[in-house]
Amino acid sequence: MQTSELSKVKQDLIAEIEKRVDDHVLEPSNAELLTKLIAQADNDNEAISIAALGTTYKRTGLHFDKRLERLTHDIRYFCKNEELSFHTDDNKPVNKLIIGDNYEALQNLLVQYTGAVDVIYIDPPYGKDSMGEFAQTNYQNAITRDNLLSMLYPRLQLAKQLLSDSGVIFCSIDDKNQAYVKCLFDEVFGERNFITVFPRLTKKAGKTTDKIAINHDYVITYAGNENVAIKMLDHYDEEYKHVDEFESERGKYKLSQTLDYDTLGYVNSLDYPITIDGITYYAGNVSEEEYRKRKVENPKNGYRWRWSQELFDFGYENGFIVVKGSRIYTKTYKNAVIEKQGMFYEVVAKERKKTPSSLALLENEYSNDNAKKELDSIFTVKVFDYSKPAALIKTLVNLSEKDDAIILDFFAGSGTTGHAVLDLNKDGGNRTFILCQMNEKTDTTPNGIAYDVTAKRLKRIMTGECYDGTKDFEWIKKNKPYGGNLDVYEIDKVADFEYTEGKSPFDVIDETLYGQPRFATLQEKIDWVCSHFGNARKQLD
Repeated sequence: MQTSELSKVKQDLIAEIEKRVDDHVLEPSNAELLTKLIAQADNDNEAISIAALGTTYKRTGLHFDKRLERLTHDIRYFCKNEELSFHTDDNKPVNKLIIGDNYEALQNLLVQYTGAVDVIYIDPPYGKDSMGEFAQTNYQNAITRDNLLSMLYPRLQLAKQLLSDSGVIFCSIDDKNQAYVKCLFDEVFGERNFITVFPRLTKKAGKTTDKIAINHDYVITYAGNENVAIKMLDHYDEEYKHVDEFESERGKYKLSQTLDYDTLGYVNSLDYPITIDGITYYAGNVSEEEYRKRKVENPKNGYRWRWSQELFDFGYENGFIVVKGSRIYTKTYKNAVIEKQGMFYEVVAKERKKTPSSLALLENEYSNDNAKKELDSIFTVKVFDYSKPAALIKTLVNLSEKDDAIILDFFAGSGTTGHAVLDLNKDGGNRTFILCQMNEKTDTTPNGIAYDVTAKRLKRIMTGECYDGTKDFEWIKKNKPYGGNLDVYEIDKVADFEYTEGKSPFDVIDETLYGQPRFATLQEKIDWVCSHFGNARKQLD
């Protein structure tokens, strides 16, 4: 079978096997066998299981009990919750909140969103290393590290299939678990796709121990593809304060660079006299005698100009040169540069950008205190303990170059990711979010977190009122509702052998909830369900 005839999932798996050979992680003979087995697999899920046999832990030393998947007779599928769903503007895209087990939610999302998600952010539950039920994800449960890894592994495998080649996944994690979770991401997404680990300020006055105050956690960052492009950021610099006659085209400029340097290595051809208004200048502000001596000696290091004489002449004629005292400076414009086009130089309009910093999340706006303030402004009572601030998610999502990105959070908690996406869209973007949240019940959320917190938060900030019509919350006094549309789904199940009229899988599964127009014939519906819902029959043991 030709590679081009295989599904995208199988092609990606085979490509990953080949990378493992290149990294000397997998023997070529084993890779050849795995490639054949993947190509012959009956479906993508079987291919993924086969590819896992080629995963080695020699690189990381990471060991944990993987949860086993078994095929059941129950198909999990989306049902729309009409009471919680709402639309304010049908001209805007539809966001989604999925209530239920995120493993089952991810299985169903694969029907519509395979390779289509641009940004994934997750803040998985992690706590003290005391015993808890195996892989239980209740926020009141302190799960063990083994539970955390075994719970995350199959979900990350599904998330990888959802992430686009140009996509990025972010994972918040604490100091105790960061090293282990990063190893897990290395295994699932590949070390080549690692971007960085951002330290994040959690609070100025951290948790005090008898040794050191803990003031930060981490955001692990991986790409869907090693060649992914990260959005360049606007270059804000107070030094851009000078103006001239070119301000309208070039913006303001700064004078932070002298034309001469002594740390770039001496280049004889870049050591020439410059005469401006009858005064001759030499690099390093030396005398003519010292200049001539330097030209003869041609030292390894020493002062010279940064620009060639040709470039200097062009820059001088076009207003890029300033003399201050006895030194020559070059103007650095905010929105213009000099570029060589063929044989000649030109002034090119180009807004200066900068690469994001790995230290970007150490400002106080990203601290947990701000997350608490946000929730306190939306709810009149304390409802959630572990929320992240919207500013954090906005900054991470904004690293994607797409202003119509699809953003997924399958540990949605209080719904911060949805809040961040809505606020970010004030730049004119059409980003959409998909949130997945189990409906765990706690003392403060008797109806469940998804009902009492996640859905209510989204309803309030999108429409300006709660589901019961009340508007007694502080946020609405200082903010304009974002508007937009929210479809809320819950997960139900149906036996694959159920053929009672009106109750069969072909009756109860609504194709429109998966972005699919209604089928004209029953046979089309049967073919679609059989082709796409095999994965939704799997259950974790």
